[in-house]
Amino acid sequence: LCLQAELLLLLLFACCVFYFGTCLICFFLFNRKRPDVKTTDWFAPIIWEGTYNRQVLENYYKRLNITIGLAVFAMGKFVDQYLQQFIHSANKHFMKGYSVIFYILMDDFSKLPPIKLGPLRTLKLCIIFKQHTWKDLNYIYMRNFNVYILEHIQYEVDFLFSMSVNQIFKNDFGVENLGKSVAQLHAWWYFGHAKNFPYERRSKSAAFIPPGEGDFYYHSAIFGGTPGEVLAFTEEYIKGIQNDTRRGLQSTYECYLNKYLFINKPTKLLSPEYNWDLNFRTPPQIKRVKIAWQSTSI
Repeated sequence: LCLQAELLLLLLFACCVFYFGTCLICFFLFNRKRPDVKTTDWFAPIIWEGTYNRQVLENYYKRLNITIGLAVFAMGKFVDQYLQQFIHSANKHFMKGYSVIFYILMDDFSKLPPIKLGPLRTLKLCIIFKQHTWKDLNYIYMRNFNVYILEHIQYEVDFLFSMSVNQIFKNDFGVENLGKSVAQLHAWWYFGHAKNFPYERRSKSAAFIPPGEGDFYYHSAIFGGTPGEVLAFTEEYIKGIQNDTRRGLQSTYECYLNKYLFINKPTKLLSPEYNWDLNFRTPPQIKRVKIAWQSTSI
């Protein structure tokens, strides 16, 4: 028994050394060139232009033959105003050279605009089923997204991103952004003070983050990671909003996302370069806007 206990302790020690060693290597690999930007307390890299070696990452991921999924939700005016330019720009800039499946969740396929895809690109349409008792579009999307991940998406892709449709890819969005859990730093609040973050502060809400706590404020426009991690968030969100509704409480999708990421630290964070509103002056930290945010939210 003593020998087994010693072996177990050695195994746990080795796992800890490997985990923290990997975190440290990843941290220094991605942050060594940008002393002008923030870092995390848990060694997760924040992706800025100039903080990663694209060629090293390409050499690694090209051997794995991976497929990446990109899900987007479009209903009503969002189909007419944003969907075509979103897919067009994603086709050009999202994970170039890799197999990509675009999942479009919509309620009326007849409104799908003409879309021409390049090599290694596949489009899959997923019908949105509405519930008369729920009017919140984010909840409707997450309920449907959860079902489609369970039914087939988790078996089709190695990594999965969910993005708001009112965005335009301006530059490459590549494998440097892959990770177990990928979160988008909110461009506005990145430059603000933590005490002013618009977290849910009502203690009875499932989205509650106590005053004085919290790491960053995350934007709901982009969330991704492994299919299992994205699925875990959708389930936590659905459970949280249902529990709050029974208590007569209502919070925002973004607050639930921030609570989930406060408890489950993301392994990779996207800088404001990946979600910048071009109507505002670009700060010196942003060397290249990767995705432009159009000032409307679902």
